[in-house]
Amino acid sequence: MSWALGVGAAWVLAATAVAMLPMRRQYVPGVILLIAAPVLIAWVWATHGWLYGGAALFAFVSMFRNPLIYFGKRALGQRPEVPK
Repeated sequence: MSWALGVGAAWVLAATAVAMLPMRRQYVPGVILLIAAPVLIAWVWATHGWLYGGAALFAFVSMFRNPLIYFGKRALGQRPEVPK
């Protein structure tokens, strides 16, 4: 296994651990994971090609669909509600 896939697996485990936290404690580590994800996906894509990179991108979008929808709506000028 390469370093890129090893770090990717650690990222998945960290994201799973963050998802188990209460909502109010998810924001800071979630944003850190959200920022780190494109770099990691690009690394996997460059190291292993489009198939693994596409799988990493699919997994990222699947895990972070709600924050991505929120930021997409904010980018379009809408005011989506944040869950309590």
